[in-house]
Amino acid sequence: MKKEVEKLLQYVQKPARYIGGELNAVVKDKEKVDIRYAFCFPDTYEIGMSHLGMKILYGLVNDRDDSWCERVFAPDNDMEEQLRKNNVPLFALESGDYIKDFDMIGFTLQYELSYTNVLNMLNLAQIPLKSSERESLTPLICVGGPCACNPEPITDFVDIVFLGDGEETTNQIIDLLIKAKKNGLSKHEFLLKAKDITGIYVPSFYKDSYNDDGTLKSLEPLYDAPKKVKKAVVSDMNSVYYPKEFVVPYINIVHDRAVEEIFRGCIRGCRFCQAGFIYRPIREKSVETINMQSKALIESTGYDELSLCSLSTSDHSEVNKMLTTLIDWTVKDNINLSLPSLRVDNFSDELVEQLNKVRRSGLTFAPEAGTQRLRDVINKNVTEDEVIRTCTKAFDNGWTSVKLYFMMGLPTETMEDIEGIANLGMQVIHAFYNNPNRQKGTGVQVSISCASFIPKPFTPFQWEPEDSMESLKQKQKHLLESIPTKKIRVSYHETPTSLLEGVLARGDRRLGKVILRAYELGCKFDSWDDQFNFDAWMQAFNENGIEPHFYTHRKREFSELLPWDHLDYGVSRRFLENENKKAHENKTTPHCRIKCAGCGHQIMIARKLLEKNVKEIVEKA
Repeated sequence: MKKEVEKLLQYVQKPARYIGGELNAVVKDKEKVDIRYAFCFPDTYEIGMSHLGMKILYGLVNDRDDSWCERVFAPDNDMEEQLRKNNVPLFALESGDYIKDFDMIGFTLQYELSYTNVLNMLNLAQIPLKSSERESLTPLICVGGPCACNPEPITDFVDIVFLGDGEETTNQIIDLLIKAKKNGLSKHEFLLKAKDITGIYVPSFYKDSYNDDGTLKSLEPLYDAPKKVKKAVVSDMNSVYYPKEFVVPYINIVHDRAVEEIFRGCIRGCRFCQAGFIYRPIREKSVETINMQSKALIESTGYDELSLCSLSTSDHSEVNKMLTTLIDWTVKDNINLSLPSLRVDNFSDELVEQLNKVRRSGLTFAPEAGTQRLRDVINKNVTEDEVIRTCTKAFDNGWTSVKLYFMMGLPTETMEDIEGIANLGMQVIHAFYNNPNRQKGTGVQVSISCASFIPKPFTPFQWEPEDSMESLKQKQKHLLESIPTKKIRVSYHETPTSLLEGVLARGDRRLGKVILRAYELGCKFDSWDDQFNFDAWMQAFNENGIEPHFYTHRKREFSELLPWDHLDYGVSRRFLENENKKAHENKTTPHCRIKCAGCGHQIMIARKLLEKNVKEIVEKA
């Protein structure tokens, strides 16, 4: 650590955020590597250190002899004050070196409200904010993550965008950058080669134009860039890189445990869920791989908790075998096995039996909507009877608390649907007290959490208007008034942050100047309620002559060109349009294991894997 950095630590509340040196942190000789990569998480240490994607890419890059990946997090306000006061640039944790001297700087875009933090971190690093102002080849500014499926609002500031899975494309970009440095290529020459890599999008190679009504007219490719940029897909989860060890923090973080990814993708087709579409197709790890990787993580970190990571744990095709295999040694070694993301419709007796063998915590289920009509609109494919049956099964086995997750502001939603949330909560309470097998001498606690629905790209609802702040506030008030008991606790999202998230989620390149102005007005940590400055954002919109409601409360026609239409995440536009129509007809679509709905994702599977699957089918036949 540099002496000028060390001096600042006495003035900050949590110096452990900035010192590095944790167990399993990777330190290399900087003179012996070709590429130095700063992986930046645009939020605090506690949140960033919980992110699995960072752990994967950190290990992947450091597994190379020619590269060194270091971690960088957004400094909290007290540390930022010291950095600016003493003119000390933003630094990486492992070496303490300033990241402005690195070759690659990568930001993960996990949520839209982190965009001002990206700008703040670049500024703290003393790096020009706009891509056009950075003429040299390095540092190369890259972004990836779920928000990269519509990176247009932030494209003014980045050089390349990683679309889809990043394991293979990261290695390809590093290989290309090493060659570019050795051959003395310019930044433009490097980008010309980078654009041909599957999963790499170069925003500066596309020119936007607009119609008189403000809608997008075209996004024309330049320099022979592809008209459609395909996302990268890792086809074999058993062979792709996964770390054998995690960096173990000195201080408590949000998710302080070992995490094993059991599969990627989702078989469901919930029409509001972006992750369910952009992470398709589903690719599972074998039970043997999961068990081997889990053991390695526990041994290398010393954690006493293992969490299984996926969009839906119980949707693994061999979930019971997997749990039996893991429980065999986790119980013996006093390791708590955490199973998040359980589904109401496959909460089986076998699964309950397995859950009874692990340390018990509260159960969370997501009906998402209060009435069957609205659940059909969003294609949840869950009935009230299934919710009550699942909760009853949990109560039979000793659980006394249940969390129910809903969304508010969904397309076609009425006040009757809001009342349905309260009614479903009451039905769960009745199911507890009417159950003769319930745990005696205890009460039940039902927690209802309501998120504001935001239409996201690459979902069937990407054309739908977002509910207004006024309407959402009325619905929140009506929900609270509809709940007759203190046994139900309700929490919900603040509406101003939902409005901004909606704007940035479906925005175009014109929003770049708004983000920049909001940052100049002091906006940062926008996802933190205590730091979010709604008035400053509205000022930024007004000064740039941009109406936020144009992006949120306007229904978009199927004929409109969307800002992300030039990016190919595997799901066809026709499929999304059909799903939108079915939503307005209250019609459902079965999940992928029941019947293929023809979303288009099957064509994204690598040819080698497709040939393997065909061979297996032929042999069985």
